[in-house]
Amino acid sequence: MYDACMTVALQIRDVPEDVRDVLADQAAQRGQSMQAYLLELLKRETRALGNIGRFDRLAVHRAATPVGSEIVDIIREGRDGGLDVDRGV
Repeated sequence: MYDACMTVALQIRDVPEDVRDVLADQAAQRGQSMQAYLLELLKRETRALGNIGRFDRLAVHRAATPVGSEIVDIIREGRDGGLDVDRGV
């Protein structure tokens, strides 16, 4: 997904100092440079966005989930009609 040959430089301006400090602390705790840590964050976010897109595309294939009175109707149908094995057939 990520081609090491195709890279670009990004610059973020006006980052509040407290935000920078938290990011620097996290990078240090992981033994990473700020550059490596931020790149990891961006890649993780990109994967998450890709997963959301795939989930949305597959959503049309999911079965509808019954709600409210539909659930009661389904339970009654199963209880009253039962399965053949329940009726000794």
